[in-house]
Amino acid sequence: MHIEWSTFWIQLIAFLILYLLLSKFAFGPLFGMMEKRRQLVKDQIQTAETSRKQAEQLLEEQKQALQQTRKEAYDIIEQAKHTGSKQADDIIHAASAEATRLKDEALKDIENEKNKAVAALRSQVGAMSVLIASKIIEKQIDEKSQEELVEHYLKEVGGNV
Repeated sequence: MHIEWSTFWIQLIAFLILYLLLSKFAFGPLFGMMEKRRQLVKDQIQTAETSRKQAEQLLEEQKQALQQTRKEAYDIIEQAKHTGSKQADDIIHAASAEATRLKDEALKDIENEKNKAVAALRSQVGAMSVLIASKIIEKQIDEKSQEELVEHYLKEVGGNV
């Protein structure tokens, strides 16, 4: 293969002229656009990283807020349980006191009724004594028999009281 040097130098000069024209009019704007694109991608990556960090921070804050809310809810539930237990104890205590009061009143009522019954029996015994006395007078019993009869009726009435 044979090289013609005159054509070689012409092609080399044409290539250099073409390279200078391309570097002035094509490569400069092309490299500028590529640099702008590289900077845009870099800015977007930085923005995405900042957004990711903010999202992580917000997520952590939300987790803490949720945990705090759960703790407050647990505290409220525990307080409600404590209050309910205290109220139940108070109600039981009040019911017990009321039952004791009612029992005491019932015992007093029973005692009053018993006293009334005894008083009624005594009045009946008095009436019976008069009846016995009249019967004794009718029978003409001696004094000893009369005392035995009165004692007998009093024991009988006293045993029923």
